[in-house]
Amino acid sequence: MALTPRLDLRQSQSLVMTPQLMQAIQLLQMSNLELTAHIQKELESNPLLEQAGADTGTEDLPAHSDQMANEQASAAAADGQGTEENAAPLDLADQMGEKAADHTEAINQDLDARLDNVFPDDNGPNNQNDAPQLNDPWMSTPTRNGGAAPDFDLEAVLAGEQSLSDHLEQQLSTAIAEPRGRIIGQFLINELDEQGYLKSDLSLVANRLGIERQEVEEVLAILQTFEPCGVFARSLAECLALQLKDKNRFDPAIEALLDNLDLLAKRDFVALKRLCKVDDDDFAEMVAEIRALDPRPGSAFGHVTIQPVIPDVFVRQNNDGSWKLELNSETLPRVLVNRTYYATISKSTKDSQEKEFLVDCLQNANWLVKSLDQRAQTILKVSTEIVRQQDAFFAYGVTHLRPLTLKMVADAISMHESTVSRVTSNKYMATNRGVFELKYFFTSAISATSGADSHSAEAVKHRIRQAIDQEDVKKILSDDALVTLLRAEGIDIARRTVAKYREAMNIPSSVQRRREKKAALG
Repeated sequence: MALTPRLDLRQSQSLVMTPQLMQAIQLLQMSNLELTAHIQKELESNPLLEQAGADTGTEDLPAHSDQMANEQASAAAADGQGTEENAAPLDLADQMGEKAADHTEAINQDLDARLDNVFPDDNGPNNQNDAPQLNDPWMSTPTRNGGAAPDFDLEAVLAGEQSLSDHLEQQLSTAIAEPRGRIIGQFLINELDEQGYLKSDLSLVANRLGIERQEVEEVLAILQTFEPCGVFARSLAECLALQLKDKNRFDPAIEALLDNLDLLAKRDFVALKRLCKVDDDDFAEMVAEIRALDPRPGSAFGHVTIQPVIPDVFVRQNNDGSWKLELNSETLPRVLVNRTYYATISKSTKDSQEKEFLVDCLQNANWLVKSLDQRAQTILKVSTEIVRQQDAFFAYGVTHLRPLTLKMVADAISMHESTVSRVTSNKYMATNRGVFELKYFFTSAISATSGADSHSAEAVKHRIRQAIDQEDVKKILSDDALVTLLRAEGIDIARRTVAKYREAMNIPSSVQRRREKKAALG
């Protein structure tokens, strides 16, 4: 068969991912915080976008008001007619000052004394040291009726957040008097991590400072007495030991316990009691003391801001028992397209590049507004279907949570499964039973033994936790016993599935639970 070149003409269809479509997909999976940041970025880059409800304070003023005022002032100065009018406010101020001076002089004559001697004006204009500064948050501004209204920012005068290093430096200045010791202490303070631990090797510290290791250890011993108790520890055991020493509870038995924290993590209480040489009562008391300590003493001075969860959808119950859904208006950005500004600018634009830029800005602005509206409608549509599918959960609780998949919701609302997945990511619903992520309501199915409806995996986890919380100390439920209990309730589940759910909920095994509960009871 001979190979010869030839030309073929073919026609095909393919889906092209346009930038507008990519933006719509990105907006759909954004959380409310990410969406707010994205909208703010678009407002800064697109001159045709404006935020609805934003009060700029210059909407009622014409754009050429400043120019008109300057032209009128120039014409009045040329005619010689505007001098007196322009000086009227100054003359009024001078007259007010003269009246105040005459009034003050009259009071001085009546009292046979001067007011500035009786009531010294410390905050007057002659006192430059006490003159209010421009950034003074307590400055008062005059009101329309001549009084003084407080105009201060309360947040500006609140005490700033103190860092761990600042807190330790204050103690260092009083604990160590020698400059040499303070330099070593300051160096060790700078070597602390966020939790208050000293991870640097003391030999390396001594080499960097050009001193002996013993001198560093002496300063470290002083620093380990600082508050919060437990800082400057080089390990977890040393951190706990410092706190126990401060409480005068450090003895050989608890020292042996701290030397074998790995056994405590494994809950091997029998071996620990043998190493510590204590009975059940003393061992239970020692473990309680360890748990009451703070393993991260420096975390109280951290700067990590905890962002609260803001729900995107509210679910409320009507009087007839049905459920009403409402989008959270605070999480919906209000963006408008300023077409008036576009019409005004486009008339005066002659450059082709500028016209192309304005057209692109208008198209992007229109597409953004449309995408935001479509995003809100999609979230409401998916949430409505979730509430319809999980009606029993809202009415009776987590034990009535039904198995639900993304495909079931997608088929019910005629959407693609990937769209539902994007909508349920980082979106939260406020219900009568708390705030839940939309993905919480999608759980796998566990078959029923009698051929009835399947059980939700989340409901099965809840039942396992309930059974373990209610178990008797003398009869700890093993994984096999949990399987028997669940099958008696109509839940067909395997032992490895029970073990997987138990480990996912951080519930220890039956052997470890038996040791813990026996140690707790003594």
